[in-house]
Amino acid sequence: MEKILIIEDNKKIRDELCIFLSQNGYECHAPGTFEDIIGFTLSLAPQLILLDLNLPVYDGFHICREIRKHSEVPVIVVTSRDTEMDELAAMNLGADDFITKPYNTHILLARIAAVMKRVYRETAQDRLTCGEFTINLAKSSLEVAGSSIELTKNEIKMLTCLCEKKGAIVSRDELMRYLWNSDLFIDDNTLTVNMGRLRRKLEDAGLENVIETKRGQGYLII
Repeated sequence: MEKILIIEDNKKIRDELCIFLSQNGYECHAPGTFEDIIGFTLSLAPQLILLDLNLPVYDGFHICREIRKHSEVPVIVVTSRDTEMDELAAMNLGADDFITKPYNTHILLARIAAVMKRVYRETAQDRLTCGEFTINLAKSSLEVAGSSIELTKNEIKMLTCLCEKKGAIVSRDELMRYLWNSDLFIDDNTLTVNMGRLRRKLEDAGLENVIETKRGQGYLII
């Protein structure tokens, strides 16, 4: 679930946006204090920011400028300031879109989706997030808590198959077909050996009991 940070000093607008975006599948964060808003933003690491310009402590231009020193997270400016100079200044500071108030919430939702698609389309095909970890298909690695662990071709394929069907049991036969895509006989023990190696790597990364064995049925990631 993508995290959206709402930096807005109007509580009514904050609350309404949080409810609306949560109903549409986003995880929303909307702080009510702004003294350390830049530090809060960087520690939260949202996938997108909705940023007002008229704010206490620091204005939106300053916040956008400081965030851009550390992060390329997409920023959509949502403000009542509607001059071309305001829009130009925001875009020059690294904003990805500019929306004026009042706005249609469904149009805002569409603009959010468009920015997300544009910014993350290149990485989306190469990365699969599953619970606490991410599979980097391009680098054949497992990423967790800021660390990266190299996986073999078979380990990547097994983990990807289980994550794509998260919450459902994947049979041993299905996993073997996914791994070797062949009608040739493959010793069943080969899958057991590969699964054991994958589990050890997950445990070494601090991810214990990620893959459950369902006796007589297969494997499951919850």
